[in-house]
Amino acid sequence: MTRTVHCVKLGKTAEGLKMPPYPGPLGKRIFDNVSAEGWQLWLKHQTMLINEYRLTPFEPKARQFLEQEMEKFFFSGGADMPEGYVPPGR
Repeated sequence: MTRTVHCVKLGKTAEGLKMPPYPGPLGKRIFDNVSAEGWQLWLKHQTMLINEYRLTPFEPKARQFLEQEMEKFFFSGGADMPEGYVPPGR
């Protein structure tokens, strides 16, 4: 049986994640409140942030920044796009 959650990102009930995608309390909160589809939206956004800001994800400052952005993306009304960001194909 598939686990479902009411996804805070999509605003609808959808298939949940199979396991917490991130350690600690934030990972548990995401597991309980974000769908697999919502998590995929974050992964795309995170990739854009890493590329635009030229982050090295294993550096502590980069991880802290990405964690803050993840919190905003899901639970604080959405994350901002980098200044001057132009989506591909425009």
